[in-house]
Amino acid sequence: MGPVVPPRWRAPLLALGFASLAFGVAGGLVRLGAGFPAPQGAIALHGALMAPAFFGTVIGLERAVALGRPWAYGAPLCAGAGGLALVANLAPAGLALLVAAAAIFCAANVLVVAKQASLETATLLAGALAWLAGSAFLAAGRPAEPWWIAFFALTIGAERLELSRYLKRSRGSRAAFIALMAVVLLAPLAGASALQGGALFLLALWFFRYDLARVTLRQSRLPRYIAACLLAGYFWLALGGVLLASGGARDAALHAVFLGFVVSMVFGHAPVILPAVLRISFPYGTALYAPLALLHASLALRVAGDMARADALVLAGAWGNAAGIALFVVTAAALAFGRTARERSQGV
Repeated sequence: MGPVVPPRWRAPLLALGFASLAFGVAGGLVRLGAGFPAPQGAIALHGALMAPAFFGTVIGLERAVALGRPWAYGAPLCAGAGGLALVANLAPAGLALLVAAAAIFCAANVLVVAKQASLETATLLAGALAWLAGSAFLAAGRPAEPWWIAFFALTIGAERLELSRYLKRSRGSRAAFIALMAVVLLAPLAGASALQGGALFLLALWFFRYDLARVTLRQSRLPRYIAACLLAGYFWLALGGVLLASGGARDAALHAVFLGFVVSMVFGHAPVILPAVLRISFPYGTALYAPLALLHASLALRVAGDMARADALVLAGAWGNAAGIALFVVTAAALAFGRTARERSQGV
């Protein structure tokens, strides 16, 4: 029996997400003073395009493929379409679509928990609920960033817990994971940004101690590359948590989490996720380290500029962030489609 939704129909959904990414990056640069035109919706709703629209599309598509239910593809479809609606200055429709995407994603995760109840799947469902809360808050004109942080922390945390389940852990490590995730999820209800930041810092320490990446870093090729992405991401999660807990440099804190932590995770997992979603080869290449290094070096410049209140450094760092993301997309496409072209020429 073939896939419920063939890979050729998944690619357009992924393209919708990348459109949100492109407009979101452009809008963010214009907000910092870049001198080129961008749609007003991309400028005003830069964060929404990056978090629920782009990442919602990508993560929603991955979950739909894993679940194998046609209706689950409604999540990436609504997320991607919602992003385009925001760019087109159709904010009410776009925000409604983002809420719908999150609701469908929650339903998909309820089914996952029903099929296989575990700490990992329950954490994934909690992350989905955080996405839904963030979308609802955004639609109501209230700050959504703490909910988006919870969505990413819980989603990534659940996946890393699953992949690292065979490592030896202390008796209290599981309880600590549950407690930290609960604080990350519930702190936004009380508007306790500092509390959430403290939990993120401790969660990063938990990852450093118990994640499989500390083992695979000693390997070679793709496992080492993925481990480098993860460990670098945990550093930025820790720094973002400290900045949130201190109550200062909020922009630096948010970008430490969303760029340093989340995008680094995307860089690391893309060679594994894209073949599963699109059924294409994604061979390892040392060229993958170039966008990773550019992303983190430019983010360091951006955070330093924000701490020093140096707008020129912040903008330079943001341009570097954009270049790092663009370079990763180009590098990934070259590796994937280069392999595919060679296989076709050889009749594989």
